[in-house]
Amino acid sequence: MTSTPAARDSAQDIALHADADRPSRREQILQAAAQLFAERGSRAVGMDDVGAAVGVTGPAIYRHFASKDAMLAEMLVRISERLLAGGSDRVAEAGADPVAQLRALIAFQVEFAIDNPALITVQDRDLGSLPDAEAGQVRRLQRRYVEVWVTVLARLHPAADAATCRARAHAVFGLINSTPHSAGRLDRAAMGALLADMAWAAAAC
Repeated sequence: MTSTPAARDSAQDIALHADADRPSRREQILQAAAQLFAERGSRAVGMDDVGAAVGVTGPAIYRHFASKDAMLAEMLVRISERLLAGGSDRVAEAGADPVAQLRALIAFQVEFAIDNPALITVQDRDLGSLPDAEAGQVRRLQRRYVEVWVTVLARLHPAADAATCRARAHAVFGLINSTPHSAGRLDRAAMGALLADMAWAAAAC
């Protein structure tokens, strides 16, 4: 018997879970959907496919989500909220030193990228599939997360304008968020250290 993508990668995409050790049925559905959407694209996945991945019938999915668009919207809003809250918390915990703040942000983004490669793929590929209102909500959250980075980078690079700091932040995201392509080539600790070192060189120099 072959395992489903969700079963094979049950440790991944935990940003969807309020409690990674005890995900709710709704969160299990979102996790399975993320895996399937990443593999096939959201438009090629049906509600029955998601149900099969978590061992329930397609109609049972509708008790949790009214549509596939609702599933995709909640998925992308959740991770955007998690990034904004987590990044803001890490900066606050790092204190007033911008070097410590940047290292904390890099560590946070690296952890997220390693643990959530399917979500990164879905975000990049399927955000444009959302209705305008939901897509707008995701983009507003994302912009606020970027500005957390921009504030720190501006303190480290006082001669750089905001546009340059913003471009630097996006470039660092691209480097760190390469995990859908690089995951599995090194063990988790080695991959995390490599990404963190490369991101620091790109962001701080």
